[in-house]
Amino acid sequence: MVIIPAIDLLRGQCVRLNQGDYDEATFYERDPVAVAREFEQAGARRIHIVDLDAAHGDKATNRKKIRKIRKAVSCVIELGGGIRADDDVEELLDLGIDRLVLGTTFARKPQIVEGWSAHYGNVFVAGIDAREGLVYVSGWEQKTRIQDTELARQAAAVGASSVVYTNIERDGTLAGPDIERTSLMAESSGLPVVLSGGIGTEADVKAVVEQAHAGVRGVIVGKALYEGTVDLESLISTYQGEEGADW
Repeated sequence: MVIIPAIDLLRGQCVRLNQGDYDEATFYERDPVAVAREFEQAGARRIHIVDLDAAHGDKATNRKKIRKIRKAVSCVIELGGGIRADDDVEELLDLGIDRLVLGTTFARKPQIVEGWSAHYGNVFVAGIDAREGLVYVSGWEQKTRIQDTELARQAAAVGASSVVYTNIERDGTLAGPDIERTSLMAESSGLPVVLSGGIGTEADVKAVVEQAHAGVRGVIVGKALYEGTVDLESLISTYQGEEGADW
């Protein structure tokens, strides 16, 4: 299991939201670049970044900070938020971002993702964000009629390298992960799947390792790190195997 620490950026700062609600943002007085360095020093092979401003259409605010993070660490960086046009893809790849997480574009225009995959290669991650099995897009503000399992089945066909699945109801709550639904994503997609949302304790990570489908290959840890309810170095030494994080 790959332990993937998260950095959510809002106005250049580290934040955590509660179920994606921007009005319930908790700001942490820590430099995101320093945080990324600490994550890598603790043994992280992959860092998950969400550009919350870009998800709402402001793609300029965090670009300098993202560039500095990329220069500060050598591990795999996956980034999501507002990637909806060719220019977005090219700019982020030019910055050195390894994996681009596509949520809204994948749900709304999978044919574009298929074309990007053919052109740019194996660099795209299908971001599936759902509540009660239905996919949400545009910064989780718009509900669709798309079933999360249906979207997962499309992921491999459009050339996605993996899937990040977020149960919105669990995100930022520290209330425990949705292992059952995430396992369904692995069954449906046949791709490596990363669980996101709800990790609050080491016991939560242990439960994912012991109970999840074999295709669930990673777990994102966010708020629990910032609130100090888990220790990243301990999680990595206990649960992270020898496999790489290059999917």
